[in-house]
Amino acid sequence: MVSPATDDQLEATLTRYWGYREFRPLQREAIAANLEDRDSVVVLPTGGGKSLCFQMPALVRPDAGPGLVVSPLVSLMKDQVDGLVASGIPAAALNSSLTADERRQTHDALDAGSCRLLYVTPERLVGEGGDGFRAKLLRWDVQFVAVDEAHCISQWGHEFRPEYRQLARLREEFPEIGVHAFTATATRQVRKDIASQLALRDPDVLVGSFDRPNLVYRVLVRTGVKDQIQRVIDRHTGEAGIIYCVSRKEVEQLAAWLEQSGHRALPYHAGLPDEIRRRHQEAFLEERTDVMVATVAFGMGIDRSNIRYVIHAGSPRSLEHYQQESGRAGRDGLEAECVLLYSGADYARWRQMLEQSGELSDQARRLLRDMERYAGGTKCRHAVLVEYFEQRYQQDGCNACDWCLKELEPIDESLTLAQKILSTVVRSGQSFGMGHVIDVLRGRTTDQVTSRRHQELSTFGLLADTPIAELRGYLDQLTQQDLLLRTDGPYPVLQLTDDGVTVLKGQGSVELYRQPRPAPGQRRRRDRTDPAAWEGVDRGLFESLRECRMEIARARGVPPYVVFHDNTLRDLARRRPTSPEELLQVYGIGARKADDLGPIILTVIQEYEGHANAEAEDQPQ
Repeated sequence: MVSPATDDQLEATLTRYWGYREFRPLQREAIAANLEDRDSVVVLPTGGGKSLCFQMPALVRPDAGPGLVVSPLVSLMKDQVDGLVASGIPAAALNSSLTADERRQTHDALDAGSCRLLYVTPERLVGEGGDGFRAKLLRWDVQFVAVDEAHCISQWGHEFRPEYRQLARLREEFPEIGVHAFTATATRQVRKDIASQLALRDPDVLVGSFDRPNLVYRVLVRTGVKDQIQRVIDRHTGEAGIIYCVSRKEVEQLAAWLEQSGHRALPYHAGLPDEIRRRHQEAFLEERTDVMVATVAFGMGIDRSNIRYVIHAGSPRSLEHYQQESGRAGRDGLEAECVLLYSGADYARWRQMLEQSGELSDQARRLLRDMERYAGGTKCRHAVLVEYFEQRYQQDGCNACDWCLKELEPIDESLTLAQKILSTVVRSGQSFGMGHVIDVLRGRTTDQVTSRRHQELSTFGLLADTPIAELRGYLDQLTQQDLLLRTDGPYPVLQLTDDGVTVLKGQGSVELYRQPRPAPGQRRRRDRTDPAAWEGVDRGLFESLRECRMEIARARGVPPYVVFHDNTLRDLARRRPTSPEELLQVYGIGARKADDLGPIILTVIQEYEGHANAEAEDQPQ
């Protein structure tokens, strides 16, 4: 067992290398588990500081051997290694992107014991040639194993990768060291599966809060998807965002439309050549493009901190996917917007796709139903997400979702409206899906309606003036309120529950809501709990520092956030340091970055102050 580092040593390391003054929740506990060689499963939200939990132990351990980090994507490794090296932490990666010279230099550093963190993909560990590589790890005296994005291990979760399942052999071949799993999103079932698949021994299970209070959640029935997307982008002019689509075709079409509309947008999906995907991802991370239109193939581990919105142009297949994907907004702690555009057809489409791929299990159906309930729900979005992950939501309201912001309009005659809809389901025999019920209510004489003589039903055409999207919303709400049941299977049908029968008889109560008509400039919320507010920040100086950061990033071939995160730029523009000593008090600037970039930053601040003073003197008294 490794002697745990003292609190003073950990805090000194935190300040020296990362420029932070205090740990975030659960970071100390995760670091302690690592230093004491106890296995662990660590679930921290996006932006919660997971990486530091395995990076710091590699620095403070007394032994020379490296910590091994298993990471799913080569591009993520490069960014993390670049960031560590920029902070003075000796780290390296071994993957297919390296030249022969780079591989040789990395092997030499590992042989010499001068590398503290080594990043590899699961394929390198367990694929062809993995046996020989693991023998080298024994020689290099690996101190621990950290499995990043560990939800990829579990078939119960999302983004499953079969290679992750084979990592349990690390426990067999390295029985004395700790193995640690890290992810941003995992239910209790997924956490148990991760521990089982990695053969962890009585692991510490550390689970942070799943709530992201700086995110504003909105759910809209999809009507005109381009108009709806445009309204969101208009609220975030010049800001970065991600738009998720279900299919590659939709990605290509939306990206082309946005580009034609004057937005800096690029597509990303698994059907594009590797080189194009890499270029597009780099353009987004390096802030040369503002909007990434993508399938779920994009986003894992994306570290751009200033993503101000995430739009889902179609419903994801589970709330875990939604939590993970929407969570890529607002990593810097400032307000960001997450908008879900959905249709009832999304879920039928997912069922069909999953059935074709052989993945339509009972579990997959349950996950889809949970997603449907969220989309059609009429309660606090933050509370629903937190409670889905089996945590208690402590507040009465979030003031950060369409429900709590009172953006949904109550229907005055909700009971009467509900009875019309429920009656149509009953009169049509409880044997049809949402589309047919809507056709009857709107008075459409489709072939299916006339062949069943449903145009003769007393409810035919009762809601002829109600838009289809609005009717779908009501049916979703009735399903979410357990008045209607949507059956499973390739052709789900609507049926009344016992509570639905009670309401139909007029003996119960129901509340229905509609989404308001689009209003230009829908107000955005400023959360007073934002940890990095703009108060006291000189916006002009912030922009000058951003330009300087971009020049440094381009010169060094790294994303801007590797140089400094936006939080650091804001603190610089708030404090306006004038000396190296004052620079070290800035959030996110450690000793290495102060030595390396301090003179450049201090010059930018000095020149900015000089121009500001000169302009002030030129003003008439």
